[in-house]
Amino acid sequence: GDVYKRQEYYLSVGVGEDPMSVCRRIISLYVVSADVIHIHFKGDGVASRHRRMIKRLVKNTLLGSEIIDESPNSMTIQILINHPEFSIEKAIRRMAVLALSANKDSIMALKSLEDETINNILETCNDVNRLNLYVLRQLKYGLERNLFKELGFRTPKEFLGYRVVANDIKGIADNAANIAKNIITLKKMISEHVLFLKDRIDEEVYSQILNFNSLAHQIFDDSIRALFKRDYNSADRIISEIDSSAPLENDLIKLMLSKRLDPNVSSILRLILDNSRRIMEYSRNIAEVTLNRTVEEITPTRPI
Repeated sequence: GDVYKRQEYYLSVGVGEDPMSVCRRIISLYVVSADVIHIHFKGDGVASRHRRMIKRLVKNTLLGSEIIDESPNSMTIQILINHPEFSIEKAIRRMAVLALSANKDSIMALKSLEDETINNILETCNDVNRLNLYVLRQLKYGLERNLFKELGFRTPKEFLGYRVVANDIKGIADNAANIAKNIITLKKMISEHVLFLKDRIDEEVYSQILNFNSLAHQIFDDSIRALFKRDYNSADRIISEIDSSAPLENDLIKLMLSKRLDPNVSSILRLILDNSRRIMEYSRNIAEVTLNRTVEEITPTRPI
């Protein structure tokens, strides 16, 4: 049988090196399935800042990794996780739940302006990012070892489809984080009296945006469900549904323009609306992945 050889890598970090750059290299090694990463700090004074950032990276970003050894001029990270316990499908389902919840919170935050909601959004987005790196790692690991059957796929082509799906879900979370950051700026302008708002939210616009967004969520949930059930017909129906939702968005834009809203608020509302439309576009991508992975199973290869 194939004896698995542990993948170990050695990094040496000098005083002048950018800690962010070192962290990016560690993330890349994690994604390409490193098992152990040894870091050696060259010269005095390099360690404390680099060390702090690497520890934060391991704790907050790299799922299943631990610092197992540390000395004044070195550090060893071990990645302990492997595929059977936490499947790609479970990780993607979890990502989807978290990304949609961050998106929902970002709309609530515009109304409440609560710090806690805003911080939650950013934390949730960080969790989505961690899971995304984990999914990339597992896909790469499976692809290199041709483990598509073990991972629940029927053909190696499905690796690519799942890469697209994970990326789209991460996109939803990134957009939610972007809205949260815009709300932080708005809040700061209000508290520093740079901006005076008579009424922050127009209720009619807000409730219609909520409706449009929950339609987007529903469609996205359906697209993930069709993906895992390998349901060609549902995926096909989802694409028709997305096509027929375009007039709703146009009506909403007209409504917003007719209201003469404060430009600062209106720019955030536009972001939220764009984000809802993007969720639908991502749903379309995921539905297309389902069509592509199942079309051969439902189409005869000879005349009937």
